[in-house]
Amino acid sequence: MKSTFEKYVPFVPIALPNRTWPGRQITNAPVWCSVDLRDGNQALVDPMNVSEKLELFHTLVGIGLKEIEVGFPSASETEFEFIRALIEGGHIPDDVTIQVLVQARAHLIKRTFEAIRGAKNVILHFYNSTSTLQRKVVFRMDMDGIIQIAVEAAGLIRELSKPAIEAGVNLRYEYSPESFMGTEMDNAVLICQRVMEELRATPENRVILNLPSTVENCMPNYFADEIEYFISKLPNRESAIISLHPHNDRGCGVATAEMGLLAGAERIEGTLFGNGERTGNVDLVTLAMNLYTQRVDPRLDFSDINKIREVFERVTKMRIGERQPYVGELVFTAFSGSHQDAINKGFKYMQESESELWEVPYLPIDPADVGRQYEPIIRINSQSGKGGSAFIMQQNFGYDLPKAMHPEFGAVVQKETDRVGKELKPERIYELFQAEYVDIDAPYRLIRHSFAETTDAEGNSHVSFAGTLAHKDTVFDVSGEGNGPIDAFFNAIRGQKMDRFTFVDYKEHAIRSGSDSMAVAYIHLRGLDGKDVFGVGISHNISLAPLRGILSAINRAKKQEAK
Repeated sequence: MKSTFEKYVPFVPIALPNRTWPGRQITNAPVWCSVDLRDGNQALVDPMNVSEKLELFHTLVGIGLKEIEVGFPSASETEFEFIRALIEGGHIPDDVTIQVLVQARAHLIKRTFEAIRGAKNVILHFYNSTSTLQRKVVFRMDMDGIIQIAVEAAGLIRELSKPAIEAGVNLRYEYSPESFMGTEMDNAVLICQRVMEELRATPENRVILNLPSTVENCMPNYFADEIEYFISKLPNRESAIISLHPHNDRGCGVATAEMGLLAGAERIEGTLFGNGERTGNVDLVTLAMNLYTQRVDPRLDFSDINKIREVFERVTKMRIGERQPYVGELVFTAFSGSHQDAINKGFKYMQESESELWEVPYLPIDPADVGRQYEPIIRINSQSGKGGSAFIMQQNFGYDLPKAMHPEFGAVVQKETDRVGKELKPERIYELFQAEYVDIDAPYRLIRHSFAETTDAEGNSHVSFAGTLAHKDTVFDVSGEGNGPIDAFFNAIRGQKMDRFTFVDYKEHAIRSGSDSMAVAYIHLRGLDGKDVFGVGISHNISLAPLRGILSAINRAKKQEAK
């Protein structure tokens, strides 16, 4: 590739020194038009059958799309029959307009009018290619010849529309100068002007001028310049709806659409998840959800995005990537330790502040808004930090580990991820927690115990502890007194080999609700060598849980000494 790049012709941007679009904001959703059933379908290895198309059509209606391009009825009998099935089967709601596509060729236009017979609301979308390259290579025709094709088609459409309109069809017109992005702007303006004149466009009966980046060949800001220039030069602008049909050849389809809206476009044609020829059309889901993150109502419903994905993948046989914005398996997932910690803190902040605003770092939207779960937000691999494993334990299993314990447990999980060399599922993290802290019962075990509590005249509590412990095969009795169960137990084990620890901190909470709730106690001890160690105890008995936690910490310290 060191020299072959020289054969390519660079895009030449138009001169627009006083552009205004960079200073604007998108404050309202555009008119959306889905082209999944035509542009998306024609790009499939195995095109959808009629039943699959019907299911996708109803899915699009459920999302809230009011304009849906349903096919190219003159292209094949299957396309024609599907449109007839939609109309005759009563599948089209009264507030939904179907759109049909046709080339600017007389016999194809006539066949298209046959396909829409009996429909209530229809957009008839016709096109011909106008780009410099296509005129030179494909048609070998000058611009006057290209304009003549479009004007003659517009005249025929207007003539054939009369009986359809008289029969009750609410018929609107759409014209696309295909490959608009590669067309000289003055030529694009001229051909659209002539088409509008032929269709008798008025402010009351506006023509949709659809401006496609059929092959994306320039940066999005250059495209926005084209749109602003086109609109500024178009006569009778108030009689046109400016629509965009971006493709994604440069990977900039979403940016092209957004900048085109800033430049004055009012309508977007695209597909779910960016399906379509080559690199695909612009992704309507990403565009709509981008608006949603900016507090703009997209007027589309993706609250059950997993269901929409399931239908899409099943009927198209296409697979959505794991990193696809808003819908991919991993888009609400954090592996990085610093990200996990920030997300964890964000959730805690939301709970503590009771804020009505979404303020969680690294998550542009609340996953619940699109029907996603919180559980998979933190996932654990060898890149994960100290807070991720604790977050999993809290979100999935209800264990709220003390912050001081996070590094210790994080190290336990880190060791396992290094060993297996892959991600750990939440269930495996829970198993590690149980094995490391809860199921450790050697060398010390509590066999039996009892407490006696008295209160003096000043209301001070006095607790006596008596119990039997086992150290390997040795069984011995201990007793002690203190101002509470933990203090009494610590005093009871003084004089044993277990007394080389000082008590640092203690935390306890319930991990189930109702009558079968369990208490979990987190114990923080410090050895004579200054090293901290944690233990965990679980019991239905709120007084027993911390004792088990103390023994867990001591046993873990002994285990570490033996290594």
